[in-house]
Amino acid sequence: MIKTKPLINRTDMIHCVLCADAPCTAACEKMKPGSLLRHIWFRYEQGAAQQLPETNPCLTCSAACERSCVRPGEVHIRDLINRLYYQVKPECETPVPENEDRLKSEICGIPLENPFLLSSSVVASTYDMCARAFEAGWAGACFKTVSTLDIHEASPRFSAITGGDGGIIGFKNIEQLSDHSVEENMEIFRRLKEKYPSKFILASIMGQNEEEWKELARKCEENGADAVELNFSCPNMMEGGLGSDIGQVPELVERFTAAAKAGCSIPVLAKLTPNVAEMNTAAEAARRGGADGIAAINTIKSVVGVNLHTYVSAPAVHGQGAVGGYSGNAVKPIALRFIAELAKDPALEGMHLSGMGGIETWQDALEFIMLGAGSVQVTTAVMQYGYRIIEELKAGLNMYLAEKGMSSVREARGLALDSLRRHTDAIERDTLLFPKFIPERCIGCGRCMISCADGGHQAIRLDENRRPKLDGKRCVGCHLCVLVCPQGAAVPGGKRISRG
Repeated sequence: MIKTKPLINRTDMIHCVLCADAPCTAACEKMKPGSLLRHIWFRYEQGAAQQLPETNPCLTCSAACERSCVRPGEVHIRDLINRLYYQVKPECETPVPENEDRLKSEICGIPLENPFLLSSSVVASTYDMCARAFEAGWAGACFKTVSTLDIHEASPRFSAITGGDGGIIGFKNIEQLSDHSVEENMEIFRRLKEKYPSKFILASIMGQNEEEWKELARKCEENGADAVELNFSCPNMMEGGLGSDIGQVPELVERFTAAAKAGCSIPVLAKLTPNVAEMNTAAEAARRGGADGIAAINTIKSVVGVNLHTYVSAPAVHGQGAVGGYSGNAVKPIALRFIAELAKDPALEGMHLSGMGGIETWQDALEFIMLGAGSVQVTTAVMQYGYRIIEELKAGLNMYLAEKGMSSVREARGLALDSLRRHTDAIERDTLLFPKFIPERCIGCGRCMISCADGGHQAIRLDENRRPKLDGKRCVGCHLCVLVCPQGAAVPGGKRISRG
């Protein structure tokens, strides 16, 4: 069974930097360590294990891969591959699927090779970039927003918050729209559609008035776009009532959607802003205007870090900072909430939902699909790791669907909606589920005890062997200990009792 929690954690390979043209692979004659490490990082470890040679060459090799590493001695490649052999491979029950037929999807009736698209951003801003992404396996791209505005970008324009594994968990940008002219972008669309007729071109546009929305939509259709995405949500384009200012006013959403629909016959998706208390009102306005689908979410207005010496927030541009758009894995819970609310809205039934916001692994994408998304879009993970992540996105999702006996990704769509309640007072509160401790995993660090004592209900003590003991009279089943345990030694699944 595909593990929801990987047997090998990213922290086990924290020093690996996922090299381009990995030197470890060049040094190994028996396998491709660089590819295997990337599979582990993106939670496709069971696929990695099934790519291994029948006999483990690491047992007799001289570890040339580790010596060739750009961080010699810091990445224990042989140990990680041995764990694939002896921990992961025995757990593999589902073979790697022979084809990708299960991944076939659609947007408003137009076929997709798979549900994965690049989202409107720098990662889809030139012919060459989109072409390389298509060659890598992406089903399509939402091209960087086309407008008649004169764009001059700031420098620098990115900042980030990193996690313990060194990866970016939150990413801020103050970037605006495409800096190509409308005519240049139309030429790119024509070339892409001519070279890659089966790839989906989603043209993001932003007009300054109804006539511009209509004209841009018309031009995009005439030059090969399969659908149009209306950018009502860019947090970096608010001057003059553009960007996210539009998405906060349902009347404008309806009016400009209608204008774009009047200019084209291809599907129109409204991309809405998360900088609102709720998105459904704007989404329903988009439907009244004729929208065929909703794309969500765009980035969240943010301030990321302040330099404690210059007093300027990042990124600093000539001594000034600005509120910008926040993305990355940190925003995924917010994006999932909006997608779920849209999917559960009867007034939006039948509309295509294209979900985005923090997608990095196939599990992330699957969560959006299970909450109602029919396609998913990715930017921040591509900016950090490159187009190559599509391999793990597709392969991991394909293997999951095969394991579950699903013949199509459509069978997974919306599976999590029935169990989701809008408010916490609607869930069952009459029983307690105690945590369970797994002794062989415990290292006696006491983190569970500290968290329970200072942030919980003082229900855990350590015995003479530094192993946790639970006081059932004090435990309230909050599972804080499960979350903080660095070894996975505290798990759900202990005894369930009635509060009565």
